Amino acid sequence: MLQTADLQFSYDNQPALQFPDIQCGKGEHWLLLGQSGSGKTTLLHLLGGLLTPQKGHVEVGGTALGTLSSASRDRFRGQHIGIIFQKAHFVKSLTVEENLMLAQKLAGMKISKERIVQLLEQLNVGHKLRAQPDRLSQGEQQRVAIARALVNQPDVILADEPTSALDDVNCTEVINLLERESNAVGATLLVVTHDGRLKERFGKQIKL
Repeated sequence: MLQTADLQFSYDNQPALQFPDIQCGKGEHWLLLGQSGSGKTTLLHLLGGLLTPQKGHVEVGGTALGTLSSASRDRFRGQHIGIIFQKAHFVKSLTVEENLMLAQKLAGMKISKERIVQLLEQLNVGHKLRAQPDRLSQGEQQRVAIARALVNQPDVILADEPTSALDDVNCTEVINLLERESNAVGATLLVVTHDGRLKERFGKQIKL
C-alpha cells in the first residue's frame, strides 16, 4: 500500500537526507521513530507528496506520486492520503463542519455532512460542529484534525508527532483513536514520532 525506494532529499545545498526503504501493507500500523533533526517530518512530507524527492520514488496503492502533475498529486492526496500535522492548520474563518466540507471539496469528493457528523460524534466532538477552530481546546483540535484526515476514507494515514505534547493518559487516548479510526476505514497508519512511550505499542517499526 505504501512503498518507497532509494529516497533522498536535501535543503538548500545541505547534505542529502537518505531514508530507509519502506513497505507498509494495507491496514497495517507502523511507527517511524527518530530524534529531532533526523528527518522524520521531511520523510512524512515526501510520503504525502508535499515534497518531491531528489532521488527515489514513493508509491501509494500502486500509484507513483512522482508521475503525477502538481494538480493531480494534490487531488490524489486529498482522496487517498490523510495527514495529521503537528499544527492543525484550520481555516479560522470557517466552522469545524465547514473545514471538513472544504477537505471533501478540495479532493473532488461529494460533500457528505452525514459522514462529517458521524466522524465527529465518534471522536466525541460532535457538539463542536458549528464551533470556530480557535475556540477549541488542544485536545478538541486534535480530534477534529483526525476527523479531517479520515473524512475522505483514505488508504493511508500519516500522523506527525501526534502525542509529543500530551501526558500519558492523553497519549494513550490519541493512539487508541488513531488505531480505531484507521481500522474503521481499513487504512494503513504510519505514526511519525520521537516519543519513546509508543515503542511497545507498535510491533512494526522504522528507525531513522
